[in-house]
Amino acid sequence: MMHEKVFLGCLMQENPLINDTVIRPDHLQDLRHKQLYSKMVELHSAGKYFNLIALSMLPDLEIYGGISYLNELNAFCDLEKFDEVEELILDAWKEQQTKMILTKATFEKWESARVIDELEKIENLKLKNGTTISEGLAAIYEAPWEEKEDTTGITTGIQALDDITGGFQEGEVTILAARPSMGKTDVMLHLAKETGWAGYLPILFSLEMPEKLIISRLVASTGNINRVKMRNPYKFLKPKQKEKWTTIIANLDETNMIIFDESGQTIPEMRAQIRKLMYEYPDRKPVVFIDYLTLIRPINPYFGNTHQQVSEISQGLKKMAKDFHIPVICLAQLNRSVETRSNKRPLMSDIRESGSIEQDADVIIFLYREKYYDREITDNSLELIIAKNRNGPVGTVIVKYNEHTGKIESR
Repeated sequence: MMHEKVFLGCLMQENPLINDTVIRPDHLQDLRHKQLYSKMVELHSAGKYFNLIALSMLPDLEIYGGISYLNELNAFCDLEKFDEVEELILDAWKEQQTKMILTKATFEKWESARVIDELEKIENLKLKNGTTISEGLAAIYEAPWEEKEDTTGITTGIQALDDITGGFQEGEVTILAARPSMGKTDVMLHLAKETGWAGYLPILFSLEMPEKLIISRLVASTGNINRVKMRNPYKFLKPKQKEKWTTIIANLDETNMIIFDESGQTIPEMRAQIRKLMYEYPDRKPVVFIDYLTLIRPINPYFGNTHQQVSEISQGLKKMAKDFHIPVICLAQLNRSVETRSNKRPLMSDIRESGSIEQDADVIIFLYREKYYDREITDNSLELIIAKNRNGPVGTVIVKYNEHTGKIESR
């Protein structure tokens, strides 16, 4: 346990380092090291030194290996390697704990959600480096004299929407909310395709619609094919549509989209899948799409308290976006209060009862189609109402929407 010796030697020579480390005694693997570090923590809490001289005067010195072993540890001090050995100690502890959890889970027959949650707790223990104000200012010192490209996020595939929101941003949660049948899923699939074609990795968690139906919708919207015909392409497709079929399939394949259609998934389960894919596709930044929010299963039941359940999920989505530095786009249903108004365009008040969605989301976009309420209208417009934009303006973007094929087009 060379790295543990370096760690303890550094603490012996520089006692204040104990205030700056996340390492706990139980993170160490050598029993003597655990006991010695526990004693250091005890002495520090009492306001006492724990350098070589102080430790050599302990009455129970033999427990820690005696004066010769303390001298050996002291000689291992290498302050330049302190951060490195902290990481090594944590990595070794995580590996050990992971094995223990998996063994216990197998023996006690844990549910998968509990296993994933426990593994998440281990993985989330990290050493984080802050940024000093000097470092932050140095990074922008030359900004007035250096020409740089405009900072934009990941394209939505809708230029007018990009102009307002700047695209999907790392660490941000975007909520797409609407009443049923407004086209939420079709908008989500359009956005997912566009991010894939732009070189990102769209990860789709479809908690309601099965994968086969998702694929069918993707093909229909991409090829502008009536969804009714997708029930039996051999029978219903026209010769010209069949000629384009191979091209449509090839184009969709280029998105590299990953689809998970298991119902009742939890945030920890999604995080585990995302982490796995980040290792498998190191050259593609993930963009996560979830259909839809209230179908995500909370870790705690809250005895049916929907407000608390949604709050947990909303906060979990935000943490997911921040921890992985990725955009998260989640669909949400609006409550029925919309239907009671003469003007049925959604308002922020229509989602306030849904826990902390309004607070946690960085961008909230409502979808609205006048044609849904008045079938006499021939206009196929779909309004994207940006009601909240934490880092920019709000406004409305109008696109063309074919409700029969699911195709979205800019106007």
